[in-house]
Amino acid sequence: MLSTDDQTPDATQPAPQGPSRRSFLKQTGGLLGVALAPPIASQAEALADKMAPASPILSGQTNMSLSINGQARNLRLEPRTTLLDALRENLDLTGTKKGCDHGQCGACTVLVDGKRVNSCLTLAVMSQGKQIQTIEGLAKGDELHPMQEAFLKHDGFQCGYCTPGQIMSGVACVKEGHATTDDQAREWMSGNICRCGAYPNILAAVREVAGQQAKG
Repeated sequence: MLSTDDQTPDATQPAPQGPSRRSFLKQTGGLLGVALAPPIASQAEALADKMAPASPILSGQTNMSLSINGQARNLRLEPRTTLLDALRENLDLTGTKKGCDHGQCGACTVLVDGKRVNSCLTLAVMSQGKQIQTIEGLAKGDELHPMQEAFLKHDGFQCGYCTPGQIMSGVACVKEGHATTDDQAREWMSGNICRCGAYPNILAAVREVAGQQAKG
């Protein structure tokens, strides 16, 4: 009787085969990719360097001068600093409020050359050479601005957080001639959000000042 080792292999079993054509091509392609990767990467880096802007990237701090409420204020800030942060964090002018910080609520409204802007979306460095007016510069000493008096008279606030932006926007709205009717004033004040819902009182204040200025 033959042992297991002496038995003849079954003819029906396939003989061992070498690597297939597909596996050979895969291996060859992988090796070729590895071999070509460094030159391609170096070419891409060289092209990126060639296409890079010639001007250097701004970083660090830079000197700037801002005219705020009639006074020149010299600052040293990063170029990316917003006007809102410059006012609040560097000049202690905290009347201008930070609400959404995305230009959607109007709490940060200030006047730049007489026009209202969202200071959270305005770079301080871009405001150089312009006249900036904040809520702190609206009154003349102890004499309130007519818009401030109207807000007090009509209770145009509740929590008061949005009030500085509402007042600054109201001043510009009247000056622009966009408060001659209730609907017009609502439209042109729509960028200032009041979470407390004091809109009827705010509207009454803005319309009163508009009426006063119309009479001269």
